[in-house]
Amino acid sequence: MLMAAVGPFGADRRVAVAVSGGSDSMALALLLAGWGRPAALIVDHGLRPESASEAALTAARLASRDIPARVLPALGLAHGPALAERARTARYAALETACRDAGLTDLLVAHHAQDQAETLLLRRRAGSGPSGLAGMALVSHGDTVRVLRPLLPILPARLRATLRHAGVTWVEDPSNSDLATPRGRLRAEFHGGGVPVAELCSEAHRHGLARHSQEALVADELARVVSLLPGGIAVISGSRISAAALSALLWTVSGARYPPASAAVAHLAARLRPATLHGAAILPTSGGWLVGREAAAQAPAVLAQRGVKWDERFLLLADPPEATMIGPLSDDAARLRRWSGLPAALLRTIPAIRCRHALFAVPHLSYPDRESCLAVPIVFCPSRPAGPAPFAAA
Repeated sequence: MLMAAVGPFGADRRVAVAVSGGSDSMALALLLAGWGRPAALIVDHGLRPESASEAALTAARLASRDIPARVLPALGLAHGPALAERARTARYAALETACRDAGLTDLLVAHHAQDQAETLLLRRRAGSGPSGLAGMALVSHGDTVRVLRPLLPILPARLRATLRHAGVTWVEDPSNSDLATPRGRLRAEFHGGGVPVAELCSEAHRHGLARHSQEALVADELARVVSLLPGGIAVISGSRISAAALSALLWTVSGARYPPASAAVAHLAARLRPATLHGAAILPTSGGWLVGREAAAQAPAVLAQRGVKWDERFLLLADPPEATMIGPLSDDAARLRRWSGLPAALLRTIPAIRCRHALFAVPHLSYPDRESCLAVPIVFCPSRPAGPAPFAAA
């Protein structure tokens, strides 16, 4: 029943499940073993001396239940500012890579009803708008996987009861109750009682339905008035676009992890004009507007190798020649103006491959020839598509 809400699935039902060793993820792995063919992925964050032995113990416990498990290498994180956010980013990157290597497109995680309630409270206290108050989606999309949260309607006590009934033990991570972290302090409030989890989840569900409707409207508008070029530049036909659709474009074109400030977007959408906002540039064109990357905000060039993602937006799909870099076209745009009708400010931002400092290829201009460009295929792959799959409310 829970899996039906996040399907459909093929007959073999092969999925990956992220397992920390705690009660929630162990229960999810156990439940999936009775439904399909889960492959457990265990991330060792390497932040505590005992983490490696706990990961090995978790793998052994899963193996005893005939659930194949793989322990991913330690993430190499250092203690310091924004540790929780850095750990989350590194964890999902490692999980997505492992899924891709295994040919799996569905990754299941064990967020449950209390997690959803905690998320809502944290976002409410941070002043989040209606979209953020929708909480976590039942289904969300990464670069190469779907992230599924089938346990969002379930309370954690039920998951622990399931494990006890099956005789399965789990690992307790002390960092989950660390009062030095916002979520740790919030969990202490939940354990003290009086926090209406069901009511908070219902509120998240209502916001989720509203977000679903809003995203459908935005997707329809984008389909009607926007074209997205392979070089990561959007073309708006006409002179009007809603603030919500403009926000989606700026978010995608910039490759940013978070959306732009809503007030600034609303002010710009009310009267489109040349501007830079959220790492993107807006320029006029014949019959409309162009939205591209702001050159000053781009990442520097990086070593080019298969699978590298430059500027959080462009993915290199093949092994290039030795000693090559991927980065912005930059000053070389001046001599390639005849290869493109783009304004110079945006032409400078498209990705280029340089070999020993000499320009080797600019695939989105087909420069210098088809053969060179096929050797270094680059695709626009931002962290968030302009028209994502609609938000799925639990």
